[in-house]
Amino acid sequence: MIRITPATTNDFKTIQDIAYKTWPATYGAILSEEQLSYMLTNFYSEETLKDNLVNKGHHFILALEDDNCLGFASFEHNYQNKNKTHIHKIYILPETQGKGIGKKLLDAVEQSGLEIGSDILSLNVNRYNTALGFYKKNGFEITQEIDITFGEGYLMEDYIMEKKL
Repeated sequence: MIRITPATTNDFKTIQDIAYKTWPATYGAILSEEQLSYMLTNFYSEETLKDNLVNKGHHFILALEDDNCLGFASFEHNYQNKNKTHIHKIYILPETQGKGIGKKLLDAVEQSGLEIGSDILSLNVNRYNTALGFYKKNGFEITQEIDITFGEGYLMEDYIMEKKL
């Protein structure tokens, strides 16, 4: 049975392990090896994760089966000072995808948003990510197409997707 539980700074190693196992399968055909390495190093350093949790108000949750962590999500309420809950990250170990774990994480984020009165659940997704179909199936609609440049001249080609709560 899968249970969703809040993560703490003690869980950062687990979050990093899942990211490093998931990203190559998710983005290996989309991003160069250099960009993949750069993004993992910068997005999942202990310092960055702690800054997200402590200073930026991100919430992290884990999907556990027994004592095994199969995935995680991070999200932020009142995103961009709006009545919106934004999912920053949602990753499931490749070998456990398709078993409803992502749906459980998504439902937990949605419930948290509803509890604080959010009107919208939002996220960014790479335009070539196969998860796009998962989000559409779960009620998200594309609201915008954006290109985000960051360090080393790398580019993220994303859709912004939203779901009304």
